[in-house]
Amino acid sequence: MSDVEGIIKYCLNHTQQAINLNFSIHSLNAWRTVLFKLGLIGQDSDRYDGLGFGNISQRLDNISHQFVITGSQTGMFDSITRQQMALVLEADIQQNYLRSIGFYQPSSESLTHASLYQLDMNINAVIHVHSPTIWRHTKILQLPHISAEIPYGTVQMANEVARLYHSEFLSETSLFTMLGHEDGVVAFGETLEVAALKVMRYLALSLQFE
Repeated sequence: MSDVEGIIKYCLNHTQQAINLNFSIHSLNAWRTVLFKLGLIGQDSDRYDGLGFGNISQRLDNISHQFVITGSQTGMFDSITRQQMALVLEADIQQNYLRSIGFYQPSSESLTHASLYQLDMNINAVIHVHSPTIWRHTKILQLPHISAEIPYGTVQMANEVARLYHSEFLSETSLFTMLGHEDGVVAFGETLEVAALKVMRYLALSLQFE
């Protein structure tokens, strides 16, 4: 049984205020729109009890682990603005704690994003999509994956991501599936384009087995 989509499980210290920083979300919004049009990020009354799904984030700068991420339950928007983003200022993985600001709370998968940013300063973008096609072909494609027993948005998930990251295989694919999170797929890279194209590549490969 997979978890209910969209439930925030970490301890969140969130301040509802404008993000008054000079950063661009043009690339992030463009790639999110592509993923939205492909049904990999969005909201559908026939999927996941009608809740929004998928999220995308970008490291804020090259000296910290802070990142901007699409807000929780913003899947219905085909395009987003800064007002639908959250800025994660601090993340303590082992304490299951995040501190953030923005008009929206950060996505329920923010702890996983934070884990990846803390693992490698070369990771500047993380994308979490819901792709039934990639997800159900995990074994055929021999994709790195998180066990079905590991719930999403938890310390256990973040620790398992770290374990996978230090394996040679994940360093090659830069993409893994979450078998305990229905249709959940995560990709990451030095840029949003790199991460998004990883999703596209494995989507195309998985479609060969449909």
